Amino acid sequence: MTEETPGFGESADKPDVPSGATPDDAAPKAAEPSTEEGPAAPAGDTDGKTSAQDTGLAGLTAQLDQVRTALNERTADLQRLQAEYQNYRRRVERDKVTVKEIASANLLSELLPTLDDIGRAREHGELVGGFKSVAEALETVVAKMGLQQFGKEGEPFDPTIHEALMHSYAPDVTETTCVAILQPGYRIGERTIRPARVAVAEPQPGAQTVKGDESAETAPEGSDEKETGGPDEG
Repeated sequence: MTEETPGFGESADKPDVPSGATPDDAAPKAAEPSTEEGPAAPAGDTDGKTSAQDTGLAGLTAQLDQVRTALNERTADLQRLQAEYQNYRRRVERDKVTVKEIASANLLSELLPTLDDIGRAREHGELVGGFKSVAEALETVVAKMGLQQFGKEGEPFDPTIHEALMHSYAPDVTETTCVAILQPGYRIGERTIRPARVAVAEPQPGAQTVKGDESAETAPEGSDEKETGGPDEG
């Protein structure tokens, strides 16, 4: 008869238990739930994240508004600087033209006596030979510099461009008129370097009154003849 080894069959089904261990230690442990994903977030945390996002968005919007305001201010400053620069350039160009005209006027003013001598020599028929060539060359140069001569006999007297040196009365003028040009005037553009020095004549004083008196005297003479003729005929 074969002896059976006690506990042989049970050892195949039961796990080995160390000596001194309790039966509870040999029981398989239940699978614990996985905690990798973490516990579920409470509803309050979601609201907090939303409010934080809104706050961040509001901050970015405020920063964007500040940047736009600064950009508009810098753009306005740039436009103002450009306008000031354009005005400065115009002033500089205008000043250059003015300085050039003043310099030309100062130079030509020194040449006016020479031009007067040339004019008098031409009037007397003394502008001949080499002197004539030099005079014509000088007149060409001053004309290129913008010098213009003005003043003619018979034109109305204008105190802004004429200087009256002589005065008289004439029956054949209806207004103050330049009857003689003693010295021609000169200008550069709209700038008068020297006014024309002239002799002027005004209408004869009392000319209209004399004509009226003559017509008034003629009428009574005719009426007297008619009045005297009546009684004689009778």
